[in-house]
Amino acid sequence: MQRYVIQPGSKFKLDDIDPAETGDFDHRNGGEEESRLKTGKIIAKLDDLQERLYAGADRSLLIVLQGMDTSGKDGVIKHVMSGVNPQGCRVSSFKTPTFEETSHDFLWRVHHEAPPKGYIGIFNRSHYEDVIFPRVHDQVSGEDVEKRFRQINEFERLLVQNKTSILKFFLHISKDEQRQRLQERADDPKKHWKFKITDVRERKFWETYQKAFRDMIRETSTKHAPWTVVPANHKWYRDYVVGKSVVRALEDMKIPYPSGPQDIDFKKLRIR
Repeated sequence: MQRYVIQPGSKFKLDDIDPAETGDFDHRNGGEEESRLKTGKIIAKLDDLQERLYAGADRSLLIVLQGMDTSGKDGVIKHVMSGVNPQGCRVSSFKTPTFEETSHDFLWRVHHEAPPKGYIGIFNRSHYEDVIFPRVHDQVSGEDVEKRFRQINEFERLLVQNKTSILKFFLHISKDEQRQRLQERADDPKKHWKFKITDVRERKFWETYQKAFRDMIRETSTKHAPWTVVPANHKWYRDYVVGKSVVRALEDMKIPYPSGPQDIDFKKLRIR
């Protein structure tokens, strides 16, 4: 799985990773079932790890989810994060900036949503929207995009220096897989609420988006906040990769449960 983590300064291309790959799981020979079982065990670990984070209230974790439309950002939140206590988790979705938000720098609204200590914060889309959509549609210059890359790197460094660990996942799907998922939304009345005709229109910019995402990953995959490119054609493998990465990040924090009041001998305490 380490090969999905993009090293700083690499000449990474999205074609380097097959969006349909499934790692060590053979999807034609029981791999999906095996992956789901392992993902279930991974999610079960989140309960204890998150409680340690919440109880300690000394560190936080930020999870950034980016990808093309239908790549599975909502699915990751629904399935992988089913093992966490909602009391210690915040989800922020970034849509078109409001008038007030555009009156400030582009990171203003994002910093406000950064998770406080003890919390897991999830960005469903993020500050990276401001170096993708405007670039694809020629709303900003290349010079401005480069400046925003530098500002994002410094912003994330600030968060890390203040004890927020950052996991950034680019959910990588193929153009054909996106077509199938959009068609499923169109065919299923229960999914009509998720269907947006703009998602279909944006498909004609597919190659431009791929180039923009490639450059984004190259320029903002840093030592303190690297990108993980997740093969996401198979939803069950996507969940496995993200889930394992989240658990590993929390385990690496090595957070103990806080000790109780020092003036109480818990071994002798008996409640009457």
